[in-house]
Amino acid sequence: MTFLRGFAQFWYDFIVGDDWKIAVAVVSALAVVLAALLAGLDGTGAAVLGGTLLVAFFVVSVVIDVRRS
Repeated sequence: MTFLRGFAQFWYDFIVGDDWKIAVAVVSALAVVLAALLAGLDGTGAAVLGGTLLVAFFVVSVVIDVRRS
């Protein structure tokens, strides 16, 4: 049981890290890109959409942190 707890803690720290908002932004961007691919968007369009969404969601999460200070 200790091994499983340590394994789960490692992956939580690795994926989420210090800021859970960035992890949510990445997962959200990937979900939108997956939905776009399933809807029929080609690979190039999905790559451009994914890159744009990652940058936009990252900026939003940083702005949220800056506004709190």
